[in-house]
Amino acid sequence: MLQPFRGDFNAAYSAEKYAELRRRLDSATRTRVQFRVCETPCFFPRGLMDEMCRAGIELTRQLVDSPEYMRISEGSIPEQYRVPRESVQPHFMTVDFGLVRTADGNLEPKLVEMQAFPSIFGYQDLLAREYAAVYGLPAELTWHLGGHDTESYWNLLRRVIVGDHDPRHVVLAEVDPEQQKTLPDFHVYEDRLGIRTVDIARLRKTGRQLFYEDADGEWVQVKRIFNRAIVDELERRKIQPGFDYRDDLEVEWAGHPNWFFRISKFSLPYLNHRSVPAAVFLDEWFAGRGRERLPEKRSEILLKPLYSFAGKGIQFEPTDGELEAIPEGDRSLYLLQERVHFEPVIETPYGMTQAEIRIMYVWPDGGSMEPAISLVRMGRGLMMGVDHNRNQEWVGGSAALFPV
Repeated sequence: MLQPFRGDFNAAYSAEKYAELRRRLDSATRTRVQFRVCETPCFFPRGLMDEMCRAGIELTRQLVDSPEYMRISEGSIPEQYRVPRESVQPHFMTVDFGLVRTADGNLEPKLVEMQAFPSIFGYQDLLAREYAAVYGLPAELTWHLGGHDTESYWNLLRRVIVGDHDPRHVVLAEVDPEQQKTLPDFHVYEDRLGIRTVDIARLRKTGRQLFYEDADGEWVQVKRIFNRAIVDELERRKIQPGFDYRDDLEVEWAGHPNWFFRISKFSLPYLNHRSVPAAVFLDEWFAGRGRERLPEKRSEILLKPLYSFAGKGIQFEPTDGELEAIPEGDRSLYLLQERVHFEPVIETPYGMTQAEIRIMYVWPDGGSMEPAISLVRMGRGLMMGVDHNRNQEWVGGSAALFPV
């Protein structure tokens, strides 16, 4: 895509430069980047990026501005994880698109999924910058959306993550963070914003306040939490946080946990937009509702669990037996979705490769929903996540660059 940048990059690529990219990423993040880093960034037309940015805002506003959807989505929040004092809007949004070829030969974005949860905003800025530096890319290319540059981008993140607090009292809370593949991202925030990364199970509650233990053994009050803990992982690993989510604590949330449930795969059946493939809750499908919206061929249908990350649990072409094996009480937690066949658009030494583009938004209190940056996942198999492409080359996590 976007010549001459694509052709020039491929012609100048060397394994030595890629090795240097990996070394610089490990050094800058103070750890080893464990997920696969793609050899190349992706070059997209500015118009296509702007189209996806607009679509993500339109989709989100369809949900947030709908009293009916907000009433319905209240039921998506498990009672044991319902946090008081919900923010009026999600502070973070991610909207994933694949590209399909239309009848007139143009490329058009199609929604994969959306989630009101922070992605790797810190690492992604670093990755794009290192691509540009290591490969000597033209200065006319940028990776910041919404008119941002590096300074305004980090000012926006600081405004939402740290707020008006001393960074010493702001923590990034995650499940066993030292073992997460996203640890490089956490370290970028630590270095850029001065906040601490803490294990959510090691927080301590005293009255209505939370505390974390610093490197000197002092217990420091937490006044704002940058939430990165996924409930699915807490449940799967049977981990108990150092507090009850239902507690009315003297703590602010950067990324209020309730929004993780409100805007997720759960939202897909309620969206009405040309970019959205058909989707039906599994329990409603069994009840005979919504079947007409899906393709007749089972090979054109996906089964997705509502609350999982990195493609866990997605099943292609599910059989009647596999659907019936899901307990009746759990069927509302699954979605049947129309499968979309994405166009391979990135020219690589291993052939044309698919790209899934994630537009990442920040929505400060009292402000507007802003596209800030994007990430790209490149793959040549059924699944686009980096975990599913680890044994291939010119696939994995990448960045989108486009003309200023």
